[in-house]
Amino acid sequence: MDVTVIGSCMTDLVSYVPRLPKPGETLHGTKFAIGFGGKGANQCIVAARLGAKTAMVAKVGDDTFGKDYIQNFKDNQVMIEHVEVTSAAGTGVAPICVNQEGQNSIVIVAGANLLLTEDNVRAAEAVVKETKIVVCQLEIPAQSTLAALKLAKKHNVRSIFNPAPAQSGLSDEFFSECHIFCANETEAEILTGLPVKDIEGACKATLALLDKGCSVVILTLGVMGSVFATQENRKPIHVAAQSVTAVDTTGAGDAFVGALAYYLSNSPSLTLQEIIQRSTEVAGVSVQSPGTQTSFPWKKDLPPKLFS
Repeated sequence: MDVTVIGSCMTDLVSYVPRLPKPGETLHGTKFAIGFGGKGANQCIVAARLGAKTAMVAKVGDDTFGKDYIQNFKDNQVMIEHVEVTSAAGTGVAPICVNQEGQNSIVIVAGANLLLTEDNVRAAEAVVKETKIVVCQLEIPAQSTLAALKLAKKHNVRSIFNPAPAQSGLSDEFFSECHIFCANETEAEILTGLPVKDIEGACKATLALLDKGCSVVILTLGVMGSVFATQENRKPIHVAAQSVTAVDTTGAGDAFVGALAYYLSNSPSLTLQEIIQRSTEVAGVSVQSPGTQTSFPWKKDLPPKLFS
């Protein structure tokens, strides 16, 4: 495999609304859609659509949502040997509200994702040790994610850890066991206690995260682009994002991480800055269409310059 993702599968239940509702308020929506989501699966699908050979390690419920998800992986040429179906819980769901500016509010009901155990992760060791990039997040039990990062490190496989949804007080092991730590501004604030409202704040948070032990830190900042630094070069570098008109930002961060995994596994001649720039462009394309995985582009639909 080029990319193996160990993480979550969610069915997105998306309501499009004039604005995000206030507490206790009922709003009339303009449209409703059901789609495939979950940070792990999203990142896997993006990498697959860009051309990576991908595998997924996950757990879904023995229900309609779960059966549909298995077919979705097949449709996207994702290897599903380690996607387990369980009758002990339903497939995870994510009710989402999206306003007219494309901003979103998301609730996660993890369901079967919380039953993905450390043993399930270790059962995929043969796949992990033969992959180029392992990708992990926090929509499955934290200890299962940590087991995945340790398994990748054991076999000298580079890993991307996306600490989403962010958890305060995260063990330092998560930082020292991963190769690339990739978070957004909100997650960085929770994990460092530092404000990340501008590029300067992002640079300070990047250095604070490097101090926790990871080799590379990338902070994604939406319309402001991203900032990254490494242990070898602790001077943070800003990578700008192109201005686009956002229709729906749901899944934009996952589009970035999936593209990052693709380029790291398939374009070894590119510099990290070039990889981040291209991943930013892929994420920028995704926000211009509605939905989560429905907004993720295929390689054939992207400019050839992104693959030259």
